[in-house]
Amino acid sequence: MSERLARALRRAAREHAVSARAPVADAADLRLNLTELLDLHGDSTTAVVLMLMALLTVVPIAGAGTVLSLGILAIAWGWARGRDTVDLPDRLGALSLNERWSGRCLHGLAWMYERANRWLRPRWSVWSHSATRWGWGVWIALMAAVIFLPLPLGNVLPSLSLILLSLGWMFRDGIALAVSALMGCAAIAYTASLAHLLVQLVDRARGWLPV
Repeated sequence: MSERLARALRRAAREHAVSARAPVADAADLRLNLTELLDLHGDSTTAVVLMLMALLTVVPIAGAGTVLSLGILAIAWGWARGRDTVDLPDRLGALSLNERWSGRCLHGLAWMYERANRWLRPRWSVWSHSATRWGWGVWIALMAAVIFLPLPLGNVLPSLSLILLSLGWMFRDGIALAVSALMGCAAIAYTASLAHLLVQLVDRARGWLPV
């Protein structure tokens, strides 16, 4: 499956690059949205939608992290309840990338699937057992909350955690899921350290104010 997806995305990336170089290219036609990226996968499984939304949270689109974190939170609810497919709301599906990031996203997804096909395989099955779905649903919601916070580079680690979770679930690879948990713990630690720093700065600023 991942090998087929990688080939399809590489082909789409080449076609995108050719259109971008054409002298009469219409820039509007080179912008991809979330629905179009999903259509390239041929399905709308919950894991695929989660991976795409997590990937887009680190793309520099104003307000994308906030909007997508709410969508990821909705996915967490469906994930915990055992839903394997999801329909995107129109607002989320219409979220589009500019020409440059559309091409980068296609190349990045193709690279991701190529590596996944090479490295991931079914193992450590207890991590991907159906009984763990509710726990991963809670985890997804927690990562969505971290993404929602306006922190510098705060979306990177939780996004990586969710991408690994999605791939690990698709391949039933427990090691990928374990690494996802480690990435998420690092994201929580980063958030907590920034919150602690902010509290210290506020306390220090209060000390400078006249009594």
